[in-house]
Amino acid sequence: VQLVESGGGSVQAGGSLRLSCVVSGYTLGNICIGWFRQGLGKGPEWVSSIGGDKTIYSDSVKGRFTASRDNAGNTLFLQMNSLKSDDTARYYCATGAWSYWGMGTQVTVS
Repeated sequence: VQLVESGGGSVQAGGSLRLSCVVSGYTLGNICIGWFRQGLGKGPEWVSSIGGDKTIYSDSVKGRFTASRDNAGNTLFLQMNSLKSDDTARYYCATGAWSYWGMGTQVTVS
């Protein structure tokens, strides 16, 4: 099982980024998949999860971030709008009851 995140980068506050997570070796189907993030010197923070037709978000990103998935392509997306400096972190996708993780992609908001 391999998860590969991409789409991170540096952006000014108020800007947008779209992250992708490609999953291989594992059929997502309706299995829950999610996004987490970890800022420098901070603990990991759950951001969003998609399970079946339900998508949930942490209060810190609700209304600004939108998660979606492409079952046919086994790809997860995270559209991030109105970015703030507090969103600066390394973003990871995970699935399989959080047994499988990608290496992450860095998002820096200045």
